[in-house]
Amino acid sequence: MRVLVVHNRYVSRNPSGENVIVAEEVESLRNVGVDVVTYLRDSDEIDGMSRSSKAATVIRPVYSPTDVRAVRRIVRTEAIDVVHVHNLTPLISPAVVRTVQGLGVPVVQTVHNHRHVCVKGTFFRDGRDCHDCSGLRFPAPAVRHGCYRESRLQSVPMAVSLAVHHGTWRHLDRYLALTPQLREHLVSAGIPAERIVVRPNTVSDPGARQEPGSGFVFVGRLDEEKGVGLLLQAWERHPEHSLGVLTIVGDGPSHAATAAASRRRADIRVTGLLDRQGVQEAIADAAVLVVPSLVPDVFPRVVLEALALARPVLATKVGGLPGIIVPECGWLVDPDPTALAGSLAVAAREAAHKRAAARRHYLDRFSPEVVLQQLLDIYAACIEERRR
Repeated sequence: MRVLVVHNRYVSRNPSGENVIVAEEVESLRNVGVDVVTYLRDSDEIDGMSRSSKAATVIRPVYSPTDVRAVRRIVRTEAIDVVHVHNLTPLISPAVVRTVQGLGVPVVQTVHNHRHVCVKGTFFRDGRDCHDCSGLRFPAPAVRHGCYRESRLQSVPMAVSLAVHHGTWRHLDRYLALTPQLREHLVSAGIPAERIVVRPNTVSDPGARQEPGSGFVFVGRLDEEKGVGLLLQAWERHPEHSLGVLTIVGDGPSHAATAAASRRRADIRVTGLLDRQGVQEAIADAAVLVVPSLVPDVFPRVVLEALALARPVLATKVGGLPGIIVPECGWLVDPDPTALAGSLAVAAREAAHKRAAARRHYLDRFSPEVVLQQLLDIYAACIEERRR
């Protein structure tokens, strides 16, 4: 089997779990003998472009002739059996999907966000849920509010791309939805339900940690959307050290406020950004991972890191989180300071009793062996359907 993986990497200044997932998936496929060809573009390329080249990038989310020709050539010359796409903007463009299908080759996409409908991909704006563009053939509100990179100008080509490729995104052979919630979103966007498969992300198995750990850990971007402010409000409703130590890993716009909180209380520790090993150690040292998102996160990779390490997860009931965390291995709570404060106390009492179930949940549903076999079965089914 020969697979072409197509992905437009996100800018390096904003660390992307999706970039890591794509790279690890390619490696896993190659390790089991799949012949994988990659076509990767990098959003960091834009910074190094000439002024005229940068100006030309405004049409690329709609149609990029350079990338269309490149993908067509690879499919033809490399005898590709199936094409697996991830993110295609801002450089590659969804036009490659129609090109590949015109060659009679099946196309599957891992859907990592809500960008089939939402220019920003998050259904979140100005501190609240936003579905202003849902149901519109042209997402004018996204342009008006500058949803893409907080720029009206940069939002225009993204909005045009959504409108132009409204039909393109409805004709893939398979959509790999990371959670049941994302599957429901795709169905509501007009995607045929029979072409959607729920297939989660995975992380390599670090092995369960036998030590129980203590306190809580947050890992993520320090901003309003990820809920670090909500977490701090809930934490400060408890006496100092009554819940152990709260370790906060990450960086972002809310760094100053987070650092100020750590100066006020000795039970809040801020580490800044850590590499993957550092993140794993921080999770293993804690008893519970907290994911207090306000934005409807599709599938935070850090949740799998925690489950693999036998750490239960306390998360808000938003996005795909309810489809990942079951009662045996964690707690789900409304995104409200009072509710979260109460659940922090519950999680502190119950964490030790949910460790084994957290590890089993990872092994049964999210281990690399389970998830990779699902992908291979999807590829095989799509190839066979095309042949018939």
